[in-house]
Amino acid sequence: MYAVIRAGGKQYRVAPGDVIRVEKTPVEDGRVEFRDVLAVSLSDGQITRPGEGRVVGQVIEQGRGDKVLVFHYKRKKQYKKLRGHRQPFTAVRISEVAFDGQSFTAPELPVPGKKAKPAHPKPAKAGAAEVEAEAAPQKPAAHKKPAPKRTAHKAAPKKKPKK
Repeated sequence: MYAVIRAGGKQYRVAPGDVIRVEKTPVEDGRVEFRDVLAVSLSDGQITRPGEGRVVGQVIEQGRGDKVLVFHYKRKKQYKKLRGHRQPFTAVRISEVAFDGQSFTAPELPVPGKKAKPAHPKPAKAGAAEVEAEAAPQKPAAHKKPAPKRTAHKAAPKKKPKK
C-alpha cells in the first residue's frame, strides 16, 4: 500500500513507516500533515485517485543538506565565480495514510533502552603463547623472483661514412 503526495513542489511515493526528506515545512508539535494526495495504490497494478485523503507524519529532524558548489567560468575572460548552497530540509517519518474512510498506520518505533547482555559466558582465557599466535596473522611464504641481472649498455657501432 502506498500513496503519492505533493510537498514542496515535488511528488513523493510514500508508504506507512517510510522516512522522506521534504523541503523545509512549518511544524506543529512534531507533526506534519500533507493534504495533497495525488494517487493511492492498495495492491500492485491498481492505482486510484482518492476523493479525500491525507498523509500524516512525525518530524524526525530538520537541517540543511550537503553543500552544492556552483561554479561559473568563462574562458579567456578572467571570469570565475564560486558559490555554495545548502538546501534546508525536514525529515519526516510517515505514520498514517488515510483516504475515503480507510486508514493505514505504521508500526510504532521501539523505544531505545538498555541493551541486554548476552546470555552465554565469555570463553576462558587462553595462554599467552596462544593469544600472540591469534593476534599476529601469519603471512604465507612468498616466492621471490631473482632480481634481473644488470649489464652495461653497449653503444651501437658507428657506421662508416660512404665515400
